[in-house]
Amino acid sequence: MERKMDKLDIPPIPEFIEMISDTGAGIYACNASVDLFELDKDDLVEQVQGIITVGEFYERAAGGQIIYT
Repeated sequence: MERKMDKLDIPPIPEFIEMISDTGAGIYACNASVDLFELDKDDLVEQVQGIITVGEFYERAAGGQIIYT
């Protein structure tokens, strides 16, 4: 995957997360995924603002442009 990302000139994941965070975009973890992998907020990078459900995501995104779900 790293080679494909390099080929497409996509920055490494930590740098990409920082770039997104620096724009002011909200970064949230998926509650179902966190539960599936038995994680909690302490296991995630500091830029993650919270762990939310799909419904909460759509509430937060109402009126905005959803770029990735």
